[in-house]
Amino acid sequence: MNRLDGKIALISGAARGIGAETARLMVEAGVRVMIGDILDERGRETTRAIGGSDAAAIFHHLDVTSEKDWSGAIGAAVARWGGLDILVNNAGMFLGKGIEEASLDDWHRLSAVNLTGVFLGTKLAVPSLRERGRTSPQGSTIVNLASVAGLVGSQLDPLYSMTKGGVTLFTKSAALEFARKGYRIRVNSIHPGVIQTDMGEQTFVSRARNIGTNDVDAARQIALSTHPIGRLGTPTDIAKGILFLASDDAGFMTGAGLVVDGGLTAQ
Repeated sequence: MNRLDGKIALISGAARGIGAETARLMVEAGVRVMIGDILDERGRETTRAIGGSDAAAIFHHLDVTSEKDWSGAIGAAVARWGGLDILVNNAGMFLGKGIEEASLDDWHRLSAVNLTGVFLGTKLAVPSLRERGRTSPQGSTIVNLASVAGLVGSQLDPLYSMTKGGVTLFTKSAALEFARKGYRIRVNSIHPGVIQTDMGEQTFVSRARNIGTNDVDAARQIALSTHPIGRLGTPTDIAKGILFLASDDAGFMTGAGLVVDGGLTAQ
C-alpha cells in the first residue's frame, strides 16, 4: 500500500476530473486535502462528497495564475493542519487550436494556466514543503500533471504540447535545484494518455473540427485506436499514479516522469 496516512496535500484544479478523483483517493488513504479550484460551487460539492464527517477535505478558491490565491490556499492548509507535505499541480487547460488559428491572447491564456500556474504553485509551496520534508523519512513531494503531449508531438494542439513539454522539463529542473539546495522535496511528473474527462471530451470535439467533420463519435474512435490497451483512460487510472508518486513508496524517485497512457507512446 502507498504510505500516505497523516500527510497534508494541496491539489489544484480538484473540483472535478482527475483532481477530484485524486482528492477522493487521498482522503481514503488518510490524507487531509485542500481542494483548490476556480469552480467554487463545484469545488464545494466535491469537498462535501469526499470530506466525510471529520472534514478531511476543505475547499479554497484558487486561480492558479494568481500569486495571491496560491498564498491564500497554502496559508489556509498550513493554518488548518500545520503544514504541507504534498503539492499536486493538476490544474490545466486545453486550447484545441492550431498554430495559425491561435491568437496571442489564446497563447497567453493557455500558458498562464499550464505554465505560470505550475511555477507559482511550486515557488510558493516550497517553504512549507521544505519545512515538512525535514522530518519526513522520504521528504515532501510535488507531482506535476504533464501529458503524453509533453513527450511526443501533437498534430491537433501544438501549443498545448509546448506547455506540457515545458512542465516535463521544469519538473526535472526543479528536482535538481531542490536536491542541490539540500531540500528534501521530490518533484515528479505524470503523463496521461487520453482520459475520459471534460477535457478529454474537448479533445474529441477539437479533433472532429480539425479533420473537417462534426462527428465527435468518430473522433473518439480515432483516439481510442491510438491506445493499444484497447480503451481510454479514466480519472482513477491517473489518480492512482499520482498517489504512488506522492507516497513514501516513491521515495527514491525525483525528476522522473510516470507515463500512464495505455501504450500510446510505446508505438
